[in-house]
Amino acid sequence: MQWPFVPERWQYKQSLEASDKTNLSDVIKKHLQQLLALLKASIESREPLCALAVIFLVDRFLYWTDESSRLLKITKLLHKLHPEAPVAPQLVIRQARVYLNSGKLQKAEYILSSLINNSGTTGCWAYRRDSDRALVQAVSVQVRGMILQKLGLWLEAAELIWASLVGYYALPKPDKKGIGTSLGLLANILVSMNDEDFSAFKANPDIDLSLLGESSHRLLSAAQAAKMAVVYSQYTSLYVLTNVVSQGTSLLSYSFSIHCPSPLRRSYLLQAREAFEIGLLTKTAAEMVTSIQELHTFLKAAYSLSITHKWLETDPAIVNHARQACKEALRNFYNYCNTKNPDKDALCSDIMHLIGKVKHLLQVEPFAHSDERSFIPDSYRDIKETSVDFNLERFSKMMQKFKKFHATLCEMDRPCKSAEVEQAKFCITAMGTTVGTLNSDCNTEAKPPDASPSLSLGSSWHKVPLSNSPGLSSGSAAAARIQSLPTTETDDDPMPSNVGVAAKSATSSNASPHSWNLHMLQAALETVDTEGEKVIESLSDSYGSNSSWEKLSADLNSLRSKPKLAKVGSKSSESSEGLFHLDTLDSETPESLNASSNYGNTNMNRNAGVSPKPSPFQATQCMSTETSTDSSFEMVEPEKNENQSGKTLQKEEKNALKEDKNALCHNCLNGSFAHLPESRYILTELDYNALLSGVCHQCLLKRLDSDAKFHVHVAFSAALHLKFSKTTGLWTARETCVYIGEKMGLQGKQRAALWVQFLHQEERLSSYVGKDYLVPKQIEFHLKDVERQMTAQYYVTEFNKSLYERDEMAQIFFIPSEALLILEGEQIVGCVTVEPYMLGDFVKLTNNTVKKEKRFKATEYGLAFGHFTYLISGGQEVVVDLQGWVTANGKGLTYLTDPQIHSTKTPRGPSNLFAERGLRYFLEEQHGPQCNGVCSVLQLPPVTRPSPLTPHSL
Repeated sequence: MQWPFVPERWQYKQSLEASDKTNLSDVIKKHLQQLLALLKASIESREPLCALAVIFLVDRFLYWTDESSRLLKITKLLHKLHPEAPVAPQLVIRQARVYLNSGKLQKAEYILSSLINNSGTTGCWAYRRDSDRALVQAVSVQVRGMILQKLGLWLEAAELIWASLVGYYALPKPDKKGIGTSLGLLANILVSMNDEDFSAFKANPDIDLSLLGESSHRLLSAAQAAKMAVVYSQYTSLYVLTNVVSQGTSLLSYSFSIHCPSPLRRSYLLQAREAFEIGLLTKTAAEMVTSIQELHTFLKAAYSLSITHKWLETDPAIVNHARQACKEALRNFYNYCNTKNPDKDALCSDIMHLIGKVKHLLQVEPFAHSDERSFIPDSYRDIKETSVDFNLERFSKMMQKFKKFHATLCEMDRPCKSAEVEQAKFCITAMGTTVGTLNSDCNTEAKPPDASPSLSLGSSWHKVPLSNSPGLSSGSAAAARIQSLPTTETDDDPMPSNVGVAAKSATSSNASPHSWNLHMLQAALETVDTEGEKVIESLSDSYGSNSSWEKLSADLNSLRSKPKLAKVGSKSSESSEGLFHLDTLDSETPESLNASSNYGNTNMNRNAGVSPKPSPFQATQCMSTETSTDSSFEMVEPEKNENQSGKTLQKEEKNALKEDKNALCHNCLNGSFAHLPESRYILTELDYNALLSGVCHQCLLKRLDSDAKFHVHVAFSAALHLKFSKTTGLWTARETCVYIGEKMGLQGKQRAALWVQFLHQEERLSSYVGKDYLVPKQIEFHLKDVERQMTAQYYVTEFNKSLYERDEMAQIFFIPSEALLILEGEQIVGCVTVEPYMLGDFVKLTNNTVKKEKRFKATEYGLAFGHFTYLISGGQEVVVDLQGWVTANGKGLTYLTDPQIHSTKTPRGPSNLFAERGLRYFLEEQHGPQCNGVCSVLQLPPVTRPSPLTPHSL
């Protein structure tokens, strides 16, 4: 308990000696086998303090190498057996990071809020210094900022990251590693946010951008923040790689900004090129890279360098060869992440070989530097560090501003009842927010009969799939083998191939030295399983191919049939977590108003070949046609005799597009797109300049008019990643490389879900889901899907502010949606919308007409939100068809996706089927004339007497 986090030797020192310029990962790597053997021995001899100390020490290394999952399971089981033994805050936050990467955002939020609100208190852990508590709060608020970044809430995320910066600087010895990490995160957020949010960020009295020395433009501020992060982390190759890619991305984006002076554009492109080259030089051709996040970032650096050379007018043939190498590397990377492939080391080598080919083609040469242990050139050390007045008192005041929200989430906390010491009342395992009842590992009370099923490992640790950690997505041949091991938790979550496909057992001939370490880790896990419940067979003394666990079948059904640590209900324990619910795929599903089938069943394509198992929630809550039809509801469209053909409606929508000029739109300022009938599928240089600078919604809809269909299992060397901002009305593109993965086996009547991986995704370790129309439709359908969801996000942000101001701590978030414009060369070949993959129990609160699910408290908030949007839009719009992931009491966090918006602002059409009639449905039936308690708390005027409001008046 000397440190809450294992420090790097250079982390808190201003003056460094040669011996300080080492990395923890290098030290641990040399002794990993001995440490894992010690872990197993400590568990066998019932020495939990020693075992947890070893776990604490190796935790970060195994996370870097994508092998956290087993280690966290051991930690949880040790805590169950020995609740009096202290568990490091680093490990508790590690679980939050794993939840973030896997899409369990509610659970991650709960852990972080608990640590923030309780000043880092966790179980029996005793802090040596008060400043260590501040450090834990700073890390927690930093990771929470990453969650809001994933949700596309750039302003709110930036404010949290800034708070973490203040915390790191305020420590008695500033935390250089923490500062560098937060600066890098801030850079990425500034790249994604719009200019209006940046202005609001700068105007915040808690923000002092003089720290960066550059605040004239958000992209230049981002580049400077990233460069500072590079300097702070110069002795760790992964950090340098990550931050120089952020720097290069910022500079490349600024070179296309309407604010970039034309004479300086080449200068910024050259700076971007240098940044990407520095990143590619952090590893030599002979060094093995096995980390998913590192491989992904190398790929992004190589591809971005190719794009930079394209705009620097390097020979097109050379650039094309480089991009094709990146395309092939991305295909291999997708296969590398797919645990079905047994030869992962070979794929790793192939990926790095192709990246080396890009370096050779684009003539990336080593740079001269005076410090051999540093990964940056001397020119980067010319940054003048600005003195800042950050202290613990200021940090504490900033934390107080977030206290209301975090305290509310902590209300779900339960004491750890098997722990005898008072400090243990805050239990490491009593963390989670699900639709069901919160359960602590150490809570020995019997659950009530109507409690939702969960494993004995508690709702926070509940069903952490082996693959949810990046751990089972990389490594070596043993990483594939490890999927077939017996586990103490079920693996029902249907994850993408890169993070959750069970693999066949590999033979020992494929094992690398790294796989021996994995054997040791698995052996330690089986040991603690056996020690705890005596349900798993004794370990074999051998770690070779004759080990008992290697003989187990990799089939998921076999895995589920193996003995578990605790008793689990049969059918009722099969959670719907991980199901990408089919309702989210049918934003325009035609159904009659008197349809008797419910939303949980009618969207299923029963002939699709792969059907997800019904969730226990759907079974117990009568959400299937086999159990009940009384509460069924889904999104419907107008009756056929009132509905025009889709093409006619689409034409009316197009003809009604406003001709208003957007002052930030490149196209409005510089003239229309180059658009000839015979070349409408081909993007010109003028098109690229406009899209990369930012264009308004109307201009983009007029330019893009393709209904091409792409193929799955294909990598594309060219694509445009399109983001929409409701605040500015702009679409902004970034060039990227995309792999369209396999279909998820789930589809609705309109769209199907598939796995997508692209180099510029917001979270490197997260999975992304693509939604594509079964029948090819024009690109505008995809763009309007994104525009609708981001409009709902804009409205809900104002709604959340209104709740917060009235001490109503429920918060609703819409998962950010983006579009990928798929290209072959410069030709448009398709479009797909993408959003982060979410895990949890999916529920539907309302449809787009009159139905509402009254059993959830969250429905009251949803109806109040619809009421709010009607008022704030001047009586012209209302957000309906609310569906997603909620908490049992409706408070805390609700995540929604695929809403519908009834609007009189835009003409009736395929994306606005009901228009004015939809408003009447909501006002008269779904919400009704009587306001609920949430409306009353917000003091919303009755919907029968509409009174348009503004955000300020609310």
